[in-house]
Amino acid sequence: MKRLFLRLAQRTGLLGPAFRAYEIAVAIRPARVRAVDGPALPPRRLMVRVAGTADADWFIRSGRAAYDAITAHVPVEEAVDVLDFGCGCGRVLRYWNHHHGTIAGTDRDAGAVAWCAGNLPFARVAPNQLAPPLRYDDASFDLVYALSVFTHLTEELQTAWRDELRRVLRPGGRLLLTTHGRSYLSRLETAERERFERGALVVRWGDLPGSNLCSAYHPEGYLRDTLARGFELETVEPEGARGNPTQDLVVMRRPLSASG
Repeated sequence: MKRLFLRLAQRTGLLGPAFRAYEIAVAIRPARVRAVDGPALPPRRLMVRVAGTADADWFIRSGRAAYDAITAHVPVEEAVDVLDFGCGCGRVLRYWNHHHGTIAGTDRDAGAVAWCAGNLPFARVAPNQLAPPLRYDDASFDLVYALSVFTHLTEELQTAWRDELRRVLRPGGRLLLTTHGRSYLSRLETAERERFERGALVVRWGDLPGSNLCSAYHPEGYLRDTLARGFELETVEPEGARGNPTQDLVVMRRPLSASG
């Protein structure tokens, strides 16, 4: 039924408004207020835009789990300057308050950026657009992570952002991202599953890129042959993205060579 409703909304040109109405409905549901250590919780409407849910317990637990997954897969002690690309309202960013270097965040949601700027003073947070560029100089960061970001972009935007994030990474710097891999096959229709099995990227609802409705599914072959171009692929861990359950965790390294 949900798929039929979305198809109807798409045909009538109302897909975007219908999805925004859904997010508002989720955000205004009554909920228990949760007391938290550290920074305050962001408004429910911002949490919904980030994760499709306003569950405060999930927001706190998953953010911590995602931070722990990052520190378990990259040598954070070597990463002085870190960028949270697609930081949203600080689900993971909030856990970098004791980082030994600098931490920056960027997101296309102006409301989320404003909230982070006012509540996470240890981070330098700035807005970005749906497409590149970022407002950072070349070779500005040792680590960039993008959790459940490439999962909501069209192929054209994914490759554009891959190249832009490579630009802002220093030689030897790492890009950590999460993707929808084989564990998501049950969500795909027959033709989509066949495309995935052939090693092709599958993008659903690509007319709303950057939203939670737009979903991209990455076969491992596509990660290795296409998405990792210009990088050295270090890690593909199926369902390894703790904090973004059942997503795959991918680590790519910008080559040290001057031409890389």
